[in-house]
Amino acid sequence: MFRRVLVANRGEIALRIIRSLRSLGVESVVIHGREDRLSLPVRLANEGYYIPRDDPLASYLDIEAIVSAAKEVGADAVHPGYGFLSENATFAQRLSEEGITFIGPSPESLSLLGDKIAAREAMSKAGIPVAKATKDPITDSDGALQIASEIGFPVMIKAASGGGGIGMQVVNDKSDFDSALRLCQGRAKSAFGDDRVFIEEYIDSAEHIEFQVIGDGKRAIHLGERFCSIQRRHQKIIEEGPWLSDEQREEIGSRVISGAEAIGYRGLATFEFLRNSEGEFYFMEVNPRVQVEHTVTEMITGFDLVSFGIIVASGEPLPISQNQVNFSGHAIQARINAENPETLEPSPGKLWDCHWPGGPGIRVDTHGFSGYDMPGSFDSLLAKIISWAPSREQAIARLDSALEETVLIGVDSLIPLHRQILRELDFIERNITTDYLESHPDLLTGGH
Repeated sequence: MFRRVLVANRGEIALRIIRSLRSLGVESVVIHGREDRLSLPVRLANEGYYIPRDDPLASYLDIEAIVSAAKEVGADAVHPGYGFLSENATFAQRLSEEGITFIGPSPESLSLLGDKIAAREAMSKAGIPVAKATKDPITDSDGALQIASEIGFPVMIKAASGGGGIGMQVVNDKSDFDSALRLCQGRAKSAFGDDRVFIEEYIDSAEHIEFQVIGDGKRAIHLGERFCSIQRRHQKIIEEGPWLSDEQREEIGSRVISGAEAIGYRGLATFEFLRNSEGEFYFMEVNPRVQVEHTVTEMITGFDLVSFGIIVASGEPLPISQNQVNFSGHAIQARINAENPETLEPSPGKLWDCHWPGGPGIRVDTHGFSGYDMPGSFDSLLAKIISWAPSREQAIARLDSALEETVLIGVDSLIPLHRQILRELDFIERNITTDYLESHPDLLTGGH
């Protein structure tokens, strides 16, 4: 096991990683910029390492500065969390060159999975179903339009690199195709430095379902699925599990294991799918890192996924086998983003007062506390409140009660929106697709 790990992240995920490191008897060092010098992760780690930059994001994106920090503090590994450099193959490679372990997949796996076109091909070969799409990047507008027509409108134009919903555009009609293509290429270039895009069949009225996987480079297992269809700007705000029947879970689970083992995957990964109205699954992408919503799986399996990721990165084999994975009850996570619940605009600021809920079956992952000054330069995620109960109906009631108990004074949050969703009939009856918020506009107006 590692002796000392540098955590190259901030916020609630940095704190979550520190807790797993502590439980494993490993020292933690957290990097930070000026805005995070008084944050909970920095205060609770064994050591903080200051990377001063004028741009707050740069403290967490400067590869050479972070590699130097790892060497200076004597870290034998770096945990990237999610976001920032967590999927950056160059970062993983630089650490490898310095003899420092990247807690995540190999640079080769990151390169493969970071290219959605190559990832689709690899997963298709492993027997995972994929939607109709172009096999190569699109360059010529006229030729692309012809291909889109053959696939059939509506289509989705997607960036070959990156994620987070950036560089994705649904095109419903031929007349809109050319402008949408240029828009996606421009966004992909500015966000990822790569203007390659491809065309994919658009799966309408779909459910977004993802499978949690962990591999040790030789063997892989899955820990079930999460349902993540309630989204804004292609980013999830409520996740829950389990969702599928035992038969569906076994079928798709065996395929994602084959996909992970086919590329010799090491670490935590999430295989993301869309399921259409006929119940057919289509592969979207693999997120090669810990997910924001890993908590849902932890609550229904009882396992510490973050610790598992650290253990396999240290060179140990998988700590459990597939037949040891059992599911108990139902868990739902609400992402408490500091955003206006009607406009969804970010609402950073000082938390003048803060009270988080508790009680049976309630878990809160947060870096927020009374007096915390939430910067406006980072993601708006402030906390995750997760409920667990024997049934979905009970988990909904527990989560609603926990949200009612939560006190946040100083910033807006999505709590009013979450509470409306939890009481909405389609949500209660599981009639949910990725256009849920668009098809329920009254939820964003406070029910007016």
